[in-house]
Amino acid sequence: MARNSQEVLTALDTAKTQWYHFKAIIIAGMGFFTDAYDLFSIPAVTKLLGRIYYYTEGAPKPGTLPPNVAAAVNGVALCGTLAGQLFFGWLGDKLGRKRVYGITLMLMVVASIASGLSFGKSPKGVISTLCFFRFWLGFGIGGDYPLSATIMSEYANKKTRGAFIAAVFAMQGFGILGAGIVTLIVSSAFDHAYKAPPYMSNAAGSTVPQADYVWRIILMFGAVPAALTFYYRLKMPETARYTALVARNAKQAAADMSKVLQVDLEAEAEPVSKITHQPNSFGLFSREFARRHGLHLVGTTVTWFLLDIAYYSGNLFQKDIFSAVGWLPPAKEMNAIHEAYRIARATTLIALCGTVPGYWFTVALIDHLGRFFIQLMGFFFMTVFMFALAIPYDYWKERPHRVGFIVMYSLTFFFANFGPNATTFIVPAEIFPARLRSTCHGISAASGKAGAIVGAFGFLYAAQSKNPKETDAGYPPGIGIKDSLIMLGVVNAVGFVFTFLVPEPKGKSLEELTGEIEEEDGETEMQSSSRTVPVQS
Repeated sequence: MARNSQEVLTALDTAKTQWYHFKAIIIAGMGFFTDAYDLFSIPAVTKLLGRIYYYTEGAPKPGTLPPNVAAAVNGVALCGTLAGQLFFGWLGDKLGRKRVYGITLMLMVVASIASGLSFGKSPKGVISTLCFFRFWLGFGIGGDYPLSATIMSEYANKKTRGAFIAAVFAMQGFGILGAGIVTLIVSSAFDHAYKAPPYMSNAAGSTVPQADYVWRIILMFGAVPAALTFYYRLKMPETARYTALVARNAKQAAADMSKVLQVDLEAEAEPVSKITHQPNSFGLFSREFARRHGLHLVGTTVTWFLLDIAYYSGNLFQKDIFSAVGWLPPAKEMNAIHEAYRIARATTLIALCGTVPGYWFTVALIDHLGRFFIQLMGFFFMTVFMFALAIPYDYWKERPHRVGFIVMYSLTFFFANFGPNATTFIVPAEIFPARLRSTCHGISAASGKAGAIVGAFGFLYAAQSKNPKETDAGYPPGIGIKDSLIMLGVVNAVGFVFTFLVPEPKGKSLEELTGEIEEEDGETEMQSSSRTVPVQS
């Protein structure tokens, strides 16, 4: 590598952990707070929407969202996320991380608030506008995946880089708890203020008019933490690695790094000013990229795709699984708001026992155990616990064994987060060249969201009972919870196999991993050897 850029990057790799690193984690992590908040609040919201807008007089069960509507509400944000990951991932490499970073957060704030203000009183009007704003919420969330991961990886030193990127992703844990706590508080307050009988006692009276405010308040509150960090996100400088390696301005990179990381680079001012102007090397669709990183990209995309099939199907339909094993009472035994409260309580307990600790185990151990080991271990135990739930499923449904089911179910989420859910996010931000890093992370993340869409839509239908009389209204018979869990176990086992395509980045600088040191050294040597020397007569 040319000496001017290498001095900047070496200083980054050896910089001590400072306050700015922790500040960057909070600023970058707010997008993931919003992402998880939305994911974990939507199960209770969809139950309320079904009761409020799809109530049928005389029906034996409370109203539920029709299949096409449920698919739209659950899936439209995922579709928006997929589009945002591809678009902003590409834009982050073309324009720089900083230039587009504020846009994604503003989209999330505006769309979160607008989701709660969905217009009209008719089911069609409310659901249509809700889906419209949820798409743009997803679009903003999607942009945050490649940008936040790339920014954190390029700010971090090589010793603790994994922990820093994992900590950004672990902000999802606070989003999960935030969703649960807000839903519990809001639903509890409204349930006490507006008493309503269970559906089986008074079908029409079980859903009070004020229930329409509950889901709106829950959705809008997700904008608050993101809005609080908007100013600080705009003030973040461009990453030194992008400025030095892509923009080819090592002097500016040194100046930016000196401001935020308190690293004195005055001694390098003179060599840094001698900027090289060689064009960037191979592109994304070149043979050279395929030779160097093709299998890596296959590994990151396929493992993230498979992980999200299992992870999102399990999260989005926790309420159905809990009801199936009897942990939640039948819907007809509760009023609308109390059902939202019970769903939030169950999902929050799962999050506290399994999901959130898994994130922080990854933060604590990833730079010791390595990404490869954690991902392999996570897929292995997710497979084991999924089969352990599925094969003796009838045993777990019996009342004395329900607690055991919940413990096992929590462990699958623990090893998802202390496993591939974290590492599939971290590794793509480390192993690709700076000029393609955001794009490749966006492609990997979009593949994951494609898996989430498969999981969300597939599980919605597959998990329906085999008995036509026991399916939810409007759904055809499925393969049942048991066989659906077996399928998810198989998916996790395939993810275990594809993990072997992913390299181990632990302890190496980004430039070592991507080969950019050799690239630029070669360019510099070529430039030197091609200079003409005047011939003396």
